[in-house]
This record gives sequence, structure tokens and C-alpha cells, in this order.
Amino acid sequence: MTGSDVPPSFRLAYVPGVTPAKWVRIWQERLPGIPLTLVAVAAAEAAGVLRDGGADAGFVRLPVDRTAFSAIPLYTETTVVVVPKDHLVAAVDEVSAEDLADDIVLHPLDDTLDWEILPGRPANERPATTADAIELVAAGVGVLVVPQSLARLHHRRDLTYRPVTDAPQSRVALSWPEDATTDLVEDFIGIVRGRTVNSTRGRATAPAEPKPSKRTPAGGAPRRPAAGKTGKTAGKTARGGAGGAKGGKPRRRS
Repeated sequence: MTGSDVPPSFRLAYVPGVTPAKWVRIWQERLPGIPLTLVAVAAAEAAGVLRDGGADAGFVRLPVDRTAFSAIPLYTETTVVVVPKDHLVAAVDEVSAEDLADDIVLHPLDDTLDWEILPGRPANERPATTADAIELVAAGVGVLVVPQSLARLHHRRDLTYRPVTDAPQSRVALSWPEDATTDLVEDFIGIVRGRTVNSTRGRATAPAEPKPSKRTPAGGAPRRPAAGKTGKTAGKTARGGAGGAKGGKPRRRS
């Protein structure tokens, strides 16, 4: 099988915390003959996967290299702190970074937040992953500040979370290599943007059949002669003047 004979498919990368199910369902409804394959990637690896052709597009966390990738920002996540349920933070609705000053704040190597100054006290060493950090929070070692979707992803019954009002936030975007904007990528962009099937850019659509005109031709449609009258009778009526009735008085000659 040659390259041109390979059936089309679409590979969609997504980072932890992103749930692409809604867009995948719409794709399957609109393009049932083109399979969509999901590719789970770590946030730090997403750009490399897209650059190397491991996926056609992906849901990533910003920023991305805008000289190499196109990106459509989708939403900004709330940042939360994950704590044990018996922690003081669990008793309030939200906290500030300053409220965590006395806590050990874990900073995993795969952290997705762009901190200038990390709040709280640093741990002796950084956990390798967010999942590892969650385990340490459950063990009472410290607390963890993450995008809300990651707190939900790693949910445990013995933990809870609260919004951090002044922490940096993570933005999620649809991204793809700028020099590889294929028709299938355009189709997926249309789905993500909420376009209808007939308005998706970059796809050929059949021209609509012209509707018959309802306009009346200039001068109006020709009238049919009244039922029972022949053209000859109609002519007499026209010559007989208004009304065309029998017994009309002849005009007096001058």
C-alpha cells in the first residue's frame, strides 16, 4: 500500500486535565469514516509530539512557540490548593498565596503554573510528577497548588481543594504545527469553534440548487380569456368600447 492509498485518520494529542470527549463525539458524528485517535501526552512533551508528527493537533497548555505552532486559546482554569480534609484551608471558601506561608508547598517537576515566587515553604526535594505530589499531600507532607482540572483528575476521598485567588492560572489551547494546517485540522478547528457542518472552513461544499424565482415577469402574466369566450368574441368586446353590451346607442356623426 502506497502513501496515497493509506486511508485518512486524525490523531489528537491531549495533556492531563483536558477532557476531549465532547469534541471527539462531534467528530464521529460529522466524519464517521475518518477515525480519530487520542494520544495522551505529558504537558512538557506536547510540543515535541506535535513537532515530530506524532499528532495532527493537540490540546496543550500555553504558552507555545508561536513561530512554529498555531494556537487557539480555549479557556483559563481556576487554580486551587489541594489539602487534606482536616486542614485549616478546608474550612474556608478560598485562600490567597499569603495564607499558605506556613505550609510546605510541593512543586512537582511537571508543574504547569508559571510562578514568579512559589508560595509557602519549599520541600526538601521536588516530586517527579503531580501524581507523586498528591500522594505526599495525602501523607501530610505538604500541600499542592495546581489547575483545578488536575485536582479533579487526581481526586481522593481524603483530600479536598480550594481556589487560590492570586495564583498564576493555566490556559488551555488547541495547537498544531503552523506549516501543517491540513483539511482535517481545519475540520477539527471548526468543531472546536462551534461552527455548523455547512460553515466549516477549508472544505469543499456542493453548490446549492437555485430556487425557482417567485417574481412576476415585467408587465405581469398574460390574462386568460374568460371561460366560454373565443378570441373572436374577445375582439368584439374590445371594439365595442367599455362594457361591450348589445343595444348600445350608436355615436352621432358630426
